[in-house]
Amino acid sequence: MRGHRDLVAWQKAMDLAKQIYLLTNAFPRHEVYGLSSQLRRAAVSIPSNLAEGAARNSQREFGYFISTARGSLAEVETQIELAVFLRYLPQDAAQKLLVYISDLGRLLTGLRNWSSGPHIVSDKQRETRNKKLP
Repeated sequence: MRGHRDLVAWQKAMDLAKQIYLLTNAFPRHEVYGLSSQLRRAAVSIPSNLAEGAARNSQREFGYFISTARGSLAEVETQIELAVFLRYLPQDAAQKLLVYISDLGRLLTGLRNWSSGPHIVSDKQRETRNKKLP
């Protein structure tokens, strides 16, 4: 992997965070330090954890950060449902977000499975494999 920007999951998580920022702008002013802030922080946590995990040196650590991102995604989902209940967010907008969240969740699960697979090879192992025998 070249970097976190190459991850489709990171790209989609960034799009989700941007959408959350735009939608929470319409929340009531008294929620600026409440649900709006919590929802924004959880949304930002998803791509941030993917970026940090991708920068780590081991697939085990990367898997940990993917799992953390998955947890933040569940927070966002819950907070969106609460925003609908409180009538801060229209049901149709929430439904589109929830479908997007579901898709992103599947991507994160697939990425987590990939990160824990035996097929991950370090650069040093790859160099060793590619060396020609004398």
